[in-house]
Amino acid sequence: MEHIFVDFKGYTITTDKSLMKPSEVFHWLCEISYWAKGIPEDTFMRSFENSFCIGALKNGRQVGFGRLITDYATFAYLADVYVEETHRGTGLASKMMELLFDLEWVKNLRGIKLATLDAHALYRKFGFHEPKFPERLMEISRPGIYTARQNNSE
Repeated sequence: MEHIFVDFKGYTITTDKSLMKPSEVFHWLCEISYWAKGIPEDTFMRSFENSFCIGALKNGRQVGFGRLITDYATFAYLADVYVEETHRGTGLASKMMELLFDLEWVKNLRGIKLATLDAHALYRKFGFHEPKFPERLMEISRPGIYTARQNNSE
């Protein structure tokens, strides 16, 4: 699969995982994010390895990230999207999403889902909307699973 490699306002945006800094992404998700706080490193690394990732780097540091959990044919779930606070307002998140959603295989997916607390305006620009049939959606939610795992291993 061909990789994205774009210079954008002094940032490198890429889908080449060999250029990304997974330890920096792990730190941000584990320590700063509201959705993956406390995620074990081995869990994060499996998610990184088994997803299509996009990252933004500035001077060799990982400052943005996102990933598609996908079968590459019919469906994807967009997850773990962030831009470090000091790099927000630069258009970086929008550019990452633009590049990701311009990939031909992504354009041909039947469905892409995501969950967000506060970035609805960003994602609407790329065609996301509330579920047409929310009554059809179901979930299993385990928000404390990382904490419970850590407590059980002690």
